[in-house]
Amino acid sequence: MDRLQSMRIFAKVVELGNFARAASAMDMSNAVVTRYMADLESHLGTRLLNRSTRKLSLTETGMVYLERVRAILSDIDDADAIASYAAQKPSGTLRVYSVPHFGKAQLAPLLPEFAKEYPDVMLDIKITDHHVDLVEEGIDVGFYLDLQKVDGSMISRKLATSEVLLCASPAYLEEHGTPATPEDISGHRCLNFNYDFLRDNWMAFDKRTGRDSFRSIPIQAKVISNNADVLRACALAGMGLVLRTSFQIDDDLAQGRLVRLFPEHCFGAVSISMVYPSRRQLSAKVRRFVDFVASKFPHPEEDMWMGGCPYRIREEKLRELGIPHPGKVRTG
Repeated sequence: MDRLQSMRIFAKVVELGNFARAASAMDMSNAVVTRYMADLESHLGTRLLNRSTRKLSLTETGMVYLERVRAILSDIDDADAIASYAAQKPSGTLRVYSVPHFGKAQLAPLLPEFAKEYPDVMLDIKITDHHVDLVEEGIDVGFYLDLQKVDGSMISRKLATSEVLLCASPAYLEEHGTPATPEDISGHRCLNFNYDFLRDNWMAFDKRTGRDSFRSIPIQAKVISNNADVLRACALAGMGLVLRTSFQIDDDLAQGRLVRLFPEHCFGAVSISMVYPSRRQLSAKVRRFVDFVASKFPHPEEDMWMGGCPYRIREEKLRELGIPHPGKVRTG
């Protein structure tokens, strides 16, 4: 029995959900795939798949075995790439994950340039709000915000700091007036992300004075959502005030679709990190991609989207003032 081929077939059957699709994808007959799976289970002395007329599912042993098989196949692919001079010519499939707001607004525009420079690399991009286990799902590189939990065994490379900005559309401000002080926010309609620590209050401090100006501002939510695109659309439609990170709305501000309020105040900040599994030697495709993306974010401690804004936030200034990271403050 070809153990390596059996592993590849097993992983493909699980990925595609049945024997027929796996056979087609691997240019084999259904009978050959079935025989390989039977031989593998016989060799291991245990069942890996539960079979029914409608679907396949992994047994408990199958789940554990699949995790190891994927790691082995990934390592073999990396070894093959290195042996075939992939360090000079990256190739193969590069699997990338990102949270939606960063993936759509910042990562997607970079991909054509990378693809042009490395035409033998096929990009497989996964954009989702759901938690992704990079190792379990065979992802090479992930992009996370600092509010997300990341496995401590991973290599994490900070890319950028993005300030949370208070904004509204010109139409909303014309109809409802512009708040004169941060406390006036309480009398306005607010479009709110559904984090518990932001549900009833927004936090802010004056960057010019620091610690003594830190305050929690009660708000009235007009819309609550877990989706940044929904909140942005509502803000553009004039429905209320919104807090959004600078990398999500820099174009809206530049084009005048949104107006920034209280630029001298900080309403929070988030860090964006590039994460990848720890390996003694990265494959050429991953190493080139990591270096390529990092080159686009040369100053991770600064908010690159604020440009020459005189009040742009710097993390070292927050630490100097002894002020907690506003993006991580919890209330209650």
